[in-house]
Amino acid sequence: MSAAAAPLPDRLGGAPDGKRSLRLWLRLLTCATTIEQTISQRLRDDFGSTLPRFDMLSALDRAGEAGLTMGDVSRMLMVSNGNVTGLARRLKADGLIEHLPGADRRVQRVRLTADGRARFAAMARAHEHWIETLLAGLTGAEAEDLTALLEQTKRSLRSAIHEESQP
Repeated sequence: MSAAAAPLPDRLGGAPDGKRSLRLWLRLLTCATTIEQTISQRLRDDFGSTLPRFDMLSALDRAGEAGLTMGDVSRMLMVSNGNVTGLARRLKADGLIEHLPGADRRVQRVRLTADGRARFAAMARAHEHWIETLLAGLTGAEAEDLTALLEQTKRSLRSAIHEESQP
């Protein structure tokens, strides 16, 4: 077995099957945290940026010229309106986004500037390369299988949360 395919150590000391869900959750958390920390560090090192800035630029890039309302950005990034407002203020000061005029002054729309589009394009290319490198230890079939299993997991989570919220 290659070093890349070696199983992760079992920090639960060979817990019985009753702990399978806990072990799975810990593996998912470890993988997600490792990827997030690595990407965050690389964004800081290579672009002087943060993951929240990248995420907001990404959302605005997908929105195109129409931009997004600050509320839309908040919902998409799953952060508070205050966090989005602070992020937008800094991105605007850096010349990466601009506010759009609107009929309702209470609803602010923002979009990428030309500099913002160019900066995000460079970041997105690097981000894609980093993710490909981090997941290069998986074969194409393994990546497809894992993606399908994670989609199934997401459906299971949504179902469980929906059931819990029912009276």
